[in-house]
Amino acid sequence: MPRTQGAVSKEHQRLVVWNVPNLLTFFRILIIPFVVGFLFFPSPLASFLAAVFFVAASVTDILDGYVARQLKSETAIGQLLDPLADKLLINSAMIMLVSLGRIPAWMVVLIVAREVAVTGLRGIASAGGLVIAASSFGKTKTVFQSFAIGALILHYPYWIFNFHLIGMILLWIALVFTLWSGVDYFNKFWREHLKNLTNVR
Repeated sequence: MPRTQGAVSKEHQRLVVWNVPNLLTFFRILIIPFVVGFLFFPSPLASFLAAVFFVAASVTDILDGYVARQLKSETAIGQLLDPLADKLLINSAMIMLVSLGRIPAWMVVLIVAREVAVTGLRGIASAGGLVIAASSFGKTKTVFQSFAIGALILHYPYWIFNFHLIGMILLWIALVFTLWSGVDYFNKFWREHLKNLTNVR
């Protein structure tokens, strides 16, 4: 009987890991090498194909969260992999765009530094039992980052649109929200930390 229960438990864990939202997240991670690969070839066609893959990956980011909520199938591994996949996708694309001269390196440094700082702070907060709600600024910066990077990957003029200019304007807006959301997160952490200290006393 215990063996049967153990087998059922393992099967349940396997199904939880390979549910639809997590599969979409894995798919997003698998797309990243294609985005990076096409960006090794700075041509209009390669940039267009890289943009197509980047947009496809960004769409899965929207879908996996929506599907997880609709099916009520949010899992611990999904909560871990989803933000990780986002960071891998965006940071990989930005690093490639720096190498192509399409994004100033200092902007990427600020964006990546913010992500590292907030991720570290989340670890400290979790270890201390603090729950800090996600900021709407954080969601907004992700949207602007995605649109900006998509436009900068396209880069070349299409029809009447200068996608590089559009991308840089959106990236500046994304940078403001990125830094603003980082400061907001640190403020929330500090308030919650002080509240805990007051409760302990």
